[in-house]
Formats: sequence, C-alpha cells, structure tokens
Amino acid sequence: MSRVVVTGRIPEAAIEKLRAEHDVDAWSGPESIGREELLRRVAGADAIVSLLTERVDAELLDAAGPQLKVVANVAVGYDNIDVSACTARGVVATNTPGVLTDATADIAFGLILMATRRLGEGERLIRSGEAWKWGMFFLLGSSLQGKTLGVVGMGGIGQATARRAKAFGMEIVYQSRSEIDPTITAELNARRVDLDELLAVSDVVSLHCPYGPATHHLIGAEQLAAMKSSAFLVNTARGPIVDEDALATALRDRTIAGAGLDVYEQEPRVHPGLLELDNVALLPHLGSATVETRTAMAMLAADNALAVLSGEQPPAPIA
Repeated sequence: MSRVVVTGRIPEAAIEKLRAEHDVDAWSGPESIGREELLRRVAGADAIVSLLTERVDAELLDAAGPQLKVVANVAVGYDNIDVSACTARGVVATNTPGVLTDATADIAFGLILMATRRLGEGERLIRSGEAWKWGMFFLLGSSLQGKTLGVVGMGGIGQATARRAKAFGMEIVYQSRSEIDPTITAELNARRVDLDELLAVSDVVSLHCPYGPATHHLIGAEQLAAMKSSAFLVNTARGPIVDEDALATALRDRTIAGAGLDVYEQEPRVHPGLLELDNVALLPHLGSATVETRTAMAMLAADNALAVLSGEQPPAPIA
C-alpha cells in the first residue's frame, strides 16, 4: 500500500475511495494545515492530494521525498503548484477541470445580476432596519437584455457563463489565447476580439482566464479606464488577475459602474477600499461551493492519484 497525504478536509467519499487501496493520512482540522505541520506530514508520501490553500513548491516536494509520484490538486486552477518543479522531480501534477464548470458559471452570472441590479445594496438596506419606500427611481439598476458580455478566457467556464448570458438576451464577445470550436461560437453567436476591443465594447466583463505571470494584473488602471463608465467587472477566476488598488479607485471614482468579485489578491483578506463601497458585490470564493461539485472535485482528485499510483495515465493531468 502506498501512503497518501490529504492536505485538507475533503468529502468523505473521496477519502474512503483512497483508503480502499492505500494508507491515507488526511488532515481533519477545522482550519488549513500549518506549513510546518504540512512539511512534516508529507515526508514519505507517495501521493499528495492538495487543496488550493497549500503551496506545492520545491520545498514541499523535497520534504515528501524522491518516492513521491503524484500531486492531485482539488481545483481546476493550479497557480498554487510549481508544475516545473514537479516535472523536474518526475512527479505528475493533476487538477479537476470540467466538474466545477456549471457551479462556477452560476456564481459568475449571479455576480453579474448582483452587480447590475444592485441586489447586495438592497439586501443590506433591508437588514439594516432603515426605513425605505418604493419609488420610480429607488435603487435603479441596469438591464442585461441587448447588452454585451465580454468573456476573458473562453474555456469551459467562460463558455458556460456565455450560455447563461445568451439566455438573458446578451451579445457575446470573447478574448482567448486560441481559437475555440466553431460550433460553440456559432451556438453562442460569439465574436472573438482582442482585449482592448473587448474592454471598449462590453457592458459586463467577466474574467475566466487562468492565473500566471502573463495574467498577473491583466486588469489594472489602464484597462479599467478603457471600459465604459456604465460597465461592470466580474472576477471568478483568480484574485491577482485584477489590480485591486486600481479597481477600488475605479469604483470609488465611478470610472466603471460596479463589480462583482468571488476571488481576491490576498485571500482571505479583502482590500479595505472595496469593503467601503456599495457598488461592488463581494463573495467568499464560492465558485465551486455546492455539495455535488465539491464531491465531484474530490472524487476526480482521488481518481487522479489512484491512477498514477497504479502506473496508469490520470484522467486530468496538468499539461
């Protein structure tokens, strides 16, 4: 039996699947595991099932030892994993794409509605106990029908968000590093543009690109200034894709109309400038937070680990 270390709490069904074949050391504490404890626990591991809260770097890989075969990340994003360090040590790195597509797209579109229709402001007003009265100009928002959604990163989640937008009567433009299946663009009646044009024509910009050096602060002061003053920015990808200092300033100065965020530059810290503003909807990284999705993610991560330990190709290797 191989030794599998699970770095955080995951659904029990995935733990049971791993335990059926291997010796499993699963962290069960109420909070994220501390770094020193993590380095101690991974020693001698053949497989590590990691959460996005853990940094998988050369230090961690060396602490595990040369017998380590696989790091199975329970996330579609893998900016917490030094993939090149894994490759150099012959360690297979995997992730969990596909199974969280619809859940994350639901949150993205939920944030679009929250931002454009000022739902967060309305909910806070009711809970505050302040007096209010219906009126023709009370908490007016913006409609979506006939407006343009700009999707930055037209992978699975971007496509699923675009489908939801089309159902609401929106036009779709997108920016992507590569061409997508023409049947999808035809289905969505979507037009590929560069980022500059996307920012200029979109009424809502939704971010779905992976995070890395090329996308760090992809959206900063210059890009926000290029957007319509009536436009909204939504981010359900990774926090550092957006320069939060610049975003807070743009929202305060009404350079753009509003924003919806599920991810942050320094999670779980939220930029204090954002907390002071009413024209931004803020969620605590809920993109994949459904029972069904988190279970599917954990089960796919377990399948990835089990495949590598059996000498087989994992279902979802990181290219």
